[in-house]
Amino acid sequence: MPGFPFPLMIFAAGFGTRMGALTQGRPKPLIPVAGQPLIDHALEIGLQAGVTRTVVNTHYRADQMALHLAGRDVAISHEAGTILETGGGLKAALPLLGDGPVATLNSDGIWTGANPLTQLAQAWDPHRMEALLLLLPLQRTLAHGAKADFHLAPDGRIGRGRGGEDHVFIGAQILQTPRIAATSDPVFSLNQPWTAMIAAGTAFGLIHDGDWCDVGHPEGIAAAERLIQSARHG
Repeated sequence: MPGFPFPLMIFAAGFGTRMGALTQGRPKPLIPVAGQPLIDHALEIGLQAGVTRTVVNTHYRADQMALHLAGRDVAISHEAGTILETGGGLKAALPLLGDGPVATLNSDGIWTGANPLTQLAQAWDPHRMEALLLLLPLQRTLAHGAKADFHLAPDGRIGRGRGGEDHVFIGAQILQTPRIAATSDPVFSLNQPWTAMIAAGTAFGLIHDGDWCDVGHPEGIAAAERLIQSARHG
């Protein structure tokens, strides 16, 4: 299989507070969905896309994550002390990821249909894009809730803040990293560089060719398992 052209960062450091009792004794990425921990679903997407360098960040119950990942070709970016949020976590992992654009994947989602990373790589244009986010119209998401993130222009650029947001970021993207590396605060959300990229006209969206379920809360587990079952027998 040809190598995927970008290193992959999988976000797995969060506390998973919306999961309630399910994360009191384990990190959210180790919650099983259809008999497989969430982190393994994310790693499988990377393997299928041909990713050759993968970094997973850890914080909450990091010892369990390290044990689960032991023996795999995965680098760990451990966030000791303060959790760094998505932007800070990516910035801290850059020495492990190397130079150039990176792909990122959330560990609390289930995707079916086209491989999300392959789909993004095929649409990536480094001359126009600082960011390419995988999206779905709000009504096509599963277990996500009623709030959308962006509106999508006919030319593929994304925006927000003017009302009319009707698309949801579904946890997969490719990013240029200079703005992330240049952010002085060690703790920040990716919303911060996204805002700057939107203002510069370099943030784009791509509609996922498939389905996606948010597994950020307990109700999402059953919905994700139904989605997987449907995909396997569809």
